[in-house]
Amino acid sequence: MEQQTIQVIGGGLAGTEAAWQIAQAGISVVLYEMRPMRLSPAHHTGELAELVCSNSFGAQSSDRAAGLLHAELRRLGSIIIGKADEHAVPAGGALAVDRAVFSQELTETLASHPLIELRREEITHIPPEGVVVLTTGPLTTPALAEDLQRFTSMEYFSFFDAASPIVVGESINREIAFMASRYDKGEAAYLNCPMNKEQYLHFWQELCAAEQTELKDFEQETAKFFEGCLPIEEMARRGEDTMRYGPLKPVGLFDARQGDYRAPENKGKRPYAVVQLRQEDKAGQLWNMVGFQTNLRWGEQKRVFRLIPGLEEAEFVRMGVMHRNTFLNAPQLLKTTLQFNQRPTLLAAGQLVGTEGYTAAAAGGWLAGTNAARLVLGLEPITLPPTTMMGSLFEFISSASPKHFQPMPPNFGILPQLPVRIKNKRERYGAYRDRSLTELDSWNIGN
Repeated sequence: MEQQTIQVIGGGLAGTEAAWQIAQAGISVVLYEMRPMRLSPAHHTGELAELVCSNSFGAQSSDRAAGLLHAELRRLGSIIIGKADEHAVPAGGALAVDRAVFSQELTETLASHPLIELRREEITHIPPEGVVVLTTGPLTTPALAEDLQRFTSMEYFSFFDAASPIVVGESINREIAFMASRYDKGEAAYLNCPMNKEQYLHFWQELCAAEQTELKDFEQETAKFFEGCLPIEEMARRGEDTMRYGPLKPVGLFDARQGDYRAPENKGKRPYAVVQLRQEDKAGQLWNMVGFQTNLRWGEQKRVFRLIPGLEEAEFVRMGVMHRNTFLNAPQLLKTTLQFNQRPTLLAAGQLVGTEGYTAAAAGGWLAGTNAARLVLGLEPITLPPTTMMGSLFEFISSASPKHFQPMPPNFGILPQLPVRIKNKRERYGAYRDRSLTELDSWNIGN
């Protein structure tokens, strides 16, 4: 009986990794890439795994989130990280590559593999049969995006997007921030950072003056549709009190540590403004800054947002971003194995599933490609240990709140907490690394 061929749609980092892992498992694969027949607004070549924004895969040290992901992928035989190591260029503590040589060699390696067929054509519809891996990235073409919307029967994310920063819970000063819900409705679900008038005005002035990131030409064309999700700095520039009547409104919020807010003696103690943070994960280790979508430069975000009382030493695991994006509401649609709930023979990976960063895309491609091959071989799909960076990342995107889901980069905040709390951040991250690699090695032996 002839073995079926797997189709991978999209030749970016995730698609390249997926196709390679499928071929390494002895399964034939067709990798579709529309470039150079049709270029995207962000790409310039027809090479596979073209690095669009930067030539850096992030921090190299394994006690950093990106570096730990590198280490895990090396152990799992990732071709993306293998070629990145081979074509690395000096970049301080980061893993950076000669991007032209990196992409060219990946293209040549895959095109010459006897089990990989590289087809240069655009796919406008999800193939209705067989095992398929979608890795079309944040610039998925409109035709395929529309087909995805029909397939999922739900609102599909394809718009000019802005995301709020996410902060590590342990870095928030709980002597200042307090738990409360507006008007005491339901269980206290928000961390609230109160501001007096002087603090608010200083924050407002610095926010108005902060430097923004320039948008690419193709993003400027769609920015006009972004009014419904206004960046916080644009809101601030509309007037001194605009934020106080928007996401920073203080009404209905009171610090229970100050006593009963309904008591006459507490009248007038309401904060002048309040920044709210919403729990991002089930364990409460990550907190999203509500209403703080932003296009500020990352250094400016850290400088200005640390002016907020309670966030003076905030540790950011994701900075606010504003860009054209396409991604699935993964918690509603995908399993931890990166299979679609409604069609297990259809898998997805890369930025399309809501992960951020080059290395995370490669990690998703590794898992989706590995599981696609296992399906053809009649084996059960795998999940990685939740204590690994890869395992925790895919656990997060498949189980986060669908209502507030936004793309997530690898970070230590999504890992299960250590049995014993370690205050020193470098030592804590080292402990996360040691646990992750030890458990990955044990898991790898069994698989």
